[in-house]
Amino acid sequence: MDSESLLALAAENQRRARAVLAELQAEAAWRSAGATTHLVGSLRTGLLMTHRDIDLHIYSPVLSPEGSFAAMARIARNPRIRRIEYANLLDAEDRCIEWHAQYADTEGDLWQIDMIHMSVGSPWEGYFERVADRISAALTDETRLAILRLKFETPATEHVPGIAYCMAVLRDGVRTRSEFEAWRAAHPLTGIAEWMPE
Repeated sequence: MDSESLLALAAENQRRARAVLAELQAEAAWRSAGATTHLVGSLRTGLLMTHRDIDLHIYSPVLSPEGSFAAMARIARNPRIRRIEYANLLDAEDRCIEWHAQYADTEGDLWQIDMIHMSVGSPWEGYFERVADRISAALTDETRLAILRLKFETPATEHVPGIAYCMAVLRDGVRTRSEFEAWRAAHPLTGIAEWMPE
């Protein structure tokens, strides 16, 4: 795919992702439970490509399963929600509640919506927002295209964290699919990758 088409696809994915959030009224649902929502990940950086995922971090002054379920009940009312998964990690290092929702859009494409619900004051509060903003600020036309191309060339069966592309391209100068495969072999990502551009 040529550069112009890659950029057009990324822009269209941004539009479609934001339309999904608007239709679900996700922000209003979480606000009704006393929480605030923040975009993170590829939708925030403008690097959303073939893996249709939307990442939200959500913060509440008081974090409880009851409040989290109340917000998700509102989102689940939408008939296009096909599946919802819940994980209570309040006693884990993350100290969060995770929601993973699957949404089928009007074109028949499935979207993964990952919502990580944390308490205000969490060690991770605002961290991934800063990561995304630093990535956005570090991108040039050339590195943006390199990341979009690598994402486009990744087979749909492979799950690669978005941060891996950014680390490889922005930090380590990777540009081609073969270079990226070698980079991944040398830099396996486990857990949370604590990296952001300087």
